[in-house]
Amino acid sequence: MDFEHKLADTLAILQRIAAEHSPAVFANSYGAEDMVLTDLIARHGIGIALFSLDTGRLPAETYDLMAKVRTSYPQAQVVTFFPSAASVERYVNDKGINAFYESVDLRKECCRIRKLEPLSRALAGKKAWVTGLRREQSPTRSDMTVQEWDASNGLEKFNPLLEWIEKEVWAYIKANGVPYNALHDQFYPSIGCAPCTRSVAMGEDVRAGRWWWENPDLKECGLHSAGVSAISPLPR
Repeated sequence: MDFEHKLADTLAILQRIAAEHSPAVFANSYGAEDMVLTDLIARHGIGIALFSLDTGRLPAETYDLMAKVRTSYPQAQVVTFFPSAASVERYVNDKGINAFYESVDLRKECCRIRKLEPLSRALAGKKAWVTGLRREQSPTRSDMTVQEWDASNGLEKFNPLLEWIEKEVWAYIKANGVPYNALHDQFYPSIGCAPCTRSVAMGEDVRAGRWWWENPDLKECGLHSAGVSAISPLPR
């Protein structure tokens, strides 16, 4: 399928989500893919609310982009959710400020506190949520479908950019003057928390810079890896 058809399909999916699954929300992590979806939702006035998760350990460049999005898209403001201060304090005091480097379990516990619990609040009362996931990003995403049932959160989950490739994401950003995270220009194709993200070398996988000390098959934070089952795609 050529890019123009992919773009048209993505826009149609977003419009159907707004029409058939309201209230729906889009989880914006301020990566390149999420900026494409932010622009589409704002540009076309699609009735999908936007939110983000501020873990408290994001790179400075991500906060710069958050501020730019606020001024660039006043018609599509992003609501920010934060982790429980008490939970963060307990984890840091009991385990250590960088305990996530010590084991997969400690890393996932940090992700649970800083991401999963705030996500549950962001999704409360919603019928669907939208992500910027793409199939080629990671081995853990190879079996995803455009529409899935998220059993963990009890609502539909949509991945409208699933079949886009990286060059199509950047073609859209450049053609439409979409703001993006400055770290992408420093060889950060995937951006998360500052201590868990690094740049990648030529030829490395796009997710190689996320939790680089772990097995690639385990490199998810839990937002997109549990309790989701595929269902039939949206009708054309």
